[in-house]
Amino acid sequence: MKSLKPEVLIGVALAAAVLTAVVVVVRIDTIGRKGSGLKEEFTYDVKSFQQTRPDLLQYKEAPWIETGLKEVRGLSVGPKDQVYVAGDKLVREFDENGTAQRDVRLADSPRCLGIGSNGTLYVGMKDHVEVLTPQGKREAVWKAVAPNALITSIAASNSGVFVADAGNRVVLRYDREGKLISRIGEKDPHKNAPGILLPSPYFDVAAASDGLLRVQDPGRHRIETYTLDGRYLSSWGKASMGIEGFCGCCNPSHFAMFPDGRYVTTEKGLPRVKVHDAKGNLQAVVAGTELFTEHTRGLDVAVDSRLRILVLDPVLKAVRVFVRSSP
Repeated sequence: MKSLKPEVLIGVALAAAVLTAVVVVVRIDTIGRKGSGLKEEFTYDVKSFQQTRPDLLQYKEAPWIETGLKEVRGLSVGPKDQVYVAGDKLVREFDENGTAQRDVRLADSPRCLGIGSNGTLYVGMKDHVEVLTPQGKREAVWKAVAPNALITSIAASNSGVFVADAGNRVVLRYDREGKLISRIGEKDPHKNAPGILLPSPYFDVAAASDGLLRVQDPGRHRIETYTLDGRYLSSWGKASMGIEGFCGCCNPSHFAMFPDGRYVTTEKGLPRVKVHDAKGNLQAVVAGTELFTEHTRGLDVAVDSRLRILVLDPVLKAVRVFVRSSP
């Protein structure tokens, strides 16, 4: 047998090393669903990011709301601080103190919901929106959004009803009767819009008090601002394992807004909840990774009129309540 030259052996070894590295990278689960799947020696050490600096923790946890549901998917707050949770095949309403008030039964599993200023419920199913009166009576069923639709968030305001469709990477603006007005977030050079990057099905939208729309772009690790006709204006956010940024392949996973324009964001992979000022600068940590079960994801979030931060924990099947502990 003819022996190989040393330089050939070196080349083979290098190729094998590169292939091994590629395999390691590919097997890492960046969205945190099943862990990395790797042996312990190949697991990236994130312990240093799992403990929150004490000076950043400016919130404390109050008693949480047990939903009693098998699966929880959506969270919203009503005009009187009622807490609504979408899950199983219903929407369950709680009063501001966490006492269950009633169930609104649905034919299928809801994925999200938004509440109008008059208490109207807009429930997002997989591919369409159902409208319920404040008393829970079905008022309308809007036609399916589009093929491959996956509705993940709804925001209702005086300017319309905004429906985030993760399946088609677009926010749809409707009037109150369900008539489509405009499409927001699609790539359009005439509107300076770069298009939304969605490596995983987390796509949130909020109608801000300044009359503009906020749309999450998790693939770019940022939150973007749009006019109501879809013109891209600005964004904030950056990719970082550090607490000041958003980690993983695609974060934040959910966000909500305070009346004064500040943001509260949640992340998956390293689950954490943070408050940012109106320009996106980190102000405080509400809950660090140490407060959540490993691989927790899908932390929907809302803010009530008392500025309490409500976090829907899909592992505990509970709404966790956080209040400010320092000025």
